[in-house]
Amino acid sequence: MSATSGPAQRRRATGTNETAEIARIARRDRRKRGRDVLLGIATPVVLVLAWQLTTSLGLVDPVIFTPPTQIMSAAGDLLADGTLEQDVMATLVRLGVGYLVGAAGGIVVGLALGLSRPLRAAFSPLFAALYAIPQIALLPLLLVIFGIGELPKILTVVAVTFFVMEINTISGIRDLDPRLLEAGRAYGATGWRQLVHVLLPGCLPSVFTGLRVAIALALVAITATEMVASDDGLGYLVWNSWQLFQPPNMYVGLVAIALLGAVSTGVVLLAERVALPWSTRH
Repeated sequence: MSATSGPAQRRRATGTNETAEIARIARRDRRKRGRDVLLGIATPVVLVLAWQLTTSLGLVDPVIFTPPTQIMSAAGDLLADGTLEQDVMATLVRLGVGYLVGAAGGIVVGLALGLSRPLRAAFSPLFAALYAIPQIALLPLLLVIFGIGELPKILTVVAVTFFVMEINTISGIRDLDPRLLEAGRAYGATGWRQLVHVLLPGCLPSVFTGLRVAIALALVAITATEMVASDDGLGYLVWNSWQLFQPPNMYVGLVAIALLGAVSTGVVLLAERVALPWSTRH
């Protein structure tokens, strides 16, 4: 009886210790996530308070560096007359449509080039040359071809997003561990099965990295486009406010662009958490 109870007790003790260790690790991770959230909120709050204090004390020119309280007041006025809502929606629609179309096209083309050496040899130099051209520089050409309207603005976002996603998708395919492909073939994953069950899951981390980079660049592109070829949108709001020397309204536009970028990036990160629950980057 005693001879068999000793090992059993040790196994139970080992299992208890492992459970306690897992619980400690989980608590530590929750504390770290809570600290990260707190720091992420506290840092901009402290900066805004410092901004307000320096303008109130006259340490900086309040005409140029508009105090946050005046910016909030200007935002309220723009919301009341519908201007801010209209500009946000205009930018959001252009950004969303161009981003989705460019991302889908970039992923498909990236997969094709990553899987086919002849296609990669034929098109990679061309895409590399085109990517070196600032996409905003294509706007005049797009305006000449398609005229003044929504399409040239959306195509600018499409171009920015496409090249980022094409490059990242190719990188994800090329960097796949060959052992994954061998394991997939051993289990009968060939053709479409290999694409769906091995290649796509394997390159998803690179794809989501590209999506995060692309959303920021796409927002930069549409903002710049709206500054020179639009009569609405957040870019137009910033540029028109500068021309009329209305710093509070200009800051409202800049803050709105920053918030739009933060929310868009957050959506991409949330999608990554759902698609890649096993990823250690979270």
